[in-house]
Amino acid sequence: MFYYLLKYVLLGPLLRLVFRPRIEGLAHVPSSGAAIVAGNHLSFSDHFLMPAVLKRRITFLAKAEYFTGPGLKGRLTAFFFHSAGQIPVDRSGKEAGQAAIREGLGVLSKGELLGIYPEGTRSHDGRLYKGKVGVAVMALKAGVPVVPCAMIGTFEAQPPGRKIPRIHPVVIRFGEPLDFSRYQGMENEKAVLRAITDEIMYAILSLSEQEYVDRYAADVKAEEEKRKAEERRRAPRMPLR
Repeated sequence: MFYYLLKYVLLGPLLRLVFRPRIEGLAHVPSSGAAIVAGNHLSFSDHFLMPAVLKRRITFLAKAEYFTGPGLKGRLTAFFFHSAGQIPVDRSGKEAGQAAIREGLGVLSKGELLGIYPEGTRSHDGRLYKGKVGVAVMALKAGVPVVPCAMIGTFEAQPPGRKIPRIHPVVIRFGEPLDFSRYQGMENEKAVLRAITDEIMYAILSLSEQEYVDRYAADVKAEEEKRKAEERRRAPRMPLR
């Protein structure tokens, strides 16, 4: 399978050689059975570095834009992401969250590892943002543990907008699995879902030691883009000569 060719022959060895990631707590990832690995998301490189160090195959939910690019480049990118174990999820519209949950539960029902970034998008400034409750819904409906994971140093290696990563020390840290069986059957209780998600985010925060922002990353990004656009609109124009 192409996934294992990438992991053990083509991409994995190169990533381990270039980044030389230090792995901590790998024994916390179950050796068999379904589980969710929930991590912070700092860089495009996260999609590939974590699978490269795990002993098991992991499937991530990825934004659909990676699979719908035009032309030959778009088709090659889609093939690569499919081969790397990524599942496309449309993040727009009212049904986006439900679609992600359905896809995630499908992975877990096969006894596999599911990778998810509860923040919903990459951090644009290196801080950790409020998690979305989809991870809690999947954990309760599937009855699986959640393993918190912190990617450290990937923001500095490849911040948003940088296509070629720079060499920078990277640490991938896994925490003890979180058991939410005490909440079984309460996946429709909003307060319970929020409490579970916050517990997961706190575990990630404890591992990553990032600054935490109690807001959704997408909202903060949108506000900053709007502010920058307004500043450009108000900037004085140079007179034509």
